[in-house]
Amino acid sequence: MVGLGDISNAYLNNLKKFSDIVELYGCACRSLEKAERKAKEHGFKKAYASGDELIADPEVDIVMNLTVPACHYYYNLEALKAGKHVYSEKPLAATFEQGKEIMDLAKEKGLYVGCAPDTFMGGRLQTFRRLMDEGVIGDIVGASAYTVSPGWECFHPNPEFFYQPGAGPLLDIGPYYVTALLSLLGPVECVSAMGRQVRTVRTVTSEPLKGQEIHVHPDVDTHLIANLQFKNGVIVNMGASFEVWDSELPRLEVYGTKGTIGIQESDPNAGPNLFGGEVYLRRAENARWLSMPRNEEEISRPWEIVEKKHDYNATSYVVNNRGIGVVDMAQAILEGRKNRASGDMALHALEVMEGILRSAREHSYIKMNTEFELPEPMPEISK
Repeated sequence: MVGLGDISNAYLNNLKKFSDIVELYGCACRSLEKAERKAKEHGFKKAYASGDELIADPEVDIVMNLTVPACHYYYNLEALKAGKHVYSEKPLAATFEQGKEIMDLAKEKGLYVGCAPDTFMGGRLQTFRRLMDEGVIGDIVGASAYTVSPGWECFHPNPEFFYQPGAGPLLDIGPYYVTALLSLLGPVECVSAMGRQVRTVRTVTSEPLKGQEIHVHPDVDTHLIANLQFKNGVIVNMGASFEVWDSELPRLEVYGTKGTIGIQESDPNAGPNLFGGEVYLRRAENARWLSMPRNEEEISRPWEIVEKKHDYNATSYVVNNRGIGVVDMAQAILEGRKNRASGDMALHALEVMEGILRSAREHSYIKMNTEFELPEPMPEISK
């Protein structure tokens, strides 16, 4: 593991549950003292003074890159050059061209690349997938996805980054929504979008920087509306904004010829950026929205990650299970199959988001050039 910020604890606590598949071998960050402390806390065998030193260790098989987004490209590429498989936090790289360089090198060397988010592997979105695959809502017509808020300055202790290039509402929280859509619908054909920057200066209202002003970078749109045409013909409307104080917009809905499934805004766990939460179904024969799954038998069937039956209860994949993607990648390497949270899907997501931003600037349709294999649904383990 390279990068040992706050999010690393969530990863590590989950990875330790899968000690038969992955071994916590070594960790590194900018401080050797911190790396040694983290190694002792979580049971790593080694601590390194730098990410480069970790990458050079011949015993390392997979490099998990949890550094800040600006460093993703460097460490992902260096790990591949050293013959290591890579699993990266989002995004895969700062730009599509950098991401393509990473994936080209991985294919050249026959190495695996995985990338967050892996929340689509959780119970909520896997329930979406099951209902769609089983034809419960009929043929898929369209979908909607909205991530809207008043902005990070209302609650984040240091929100300036979110208004700089590489962030904004689309590139910050948007990857969860885009990846959710891709995991359900497959590749995008083309996008069109409109966007604007509403305020050039924003005032922080959260502690400890309350009262300070943030200057929004001229290239960062803070309110975006996009249309996505998928290769299977499905049309999706998506919104991403730091300018909305409140809303009844759906966080995610999928529309079929026989019904609708969705995440309702009123759900306290709203959003595909979480592993769990309610899934609502509405069909012609229903007088109201139904919460899925509907009975104790379904609730008791956890979404498992491998055929081996771990002794985890039904909540295993509805809490914060960051890191499930790298466990699946390790198992995929052993089995010789495609990993679910694949680098190909992450690269396509990056192309889609860059295309949305470019369309908003140029007032044009942008065609996608990359594709990926729709990830396999998570296998169910019965009682």
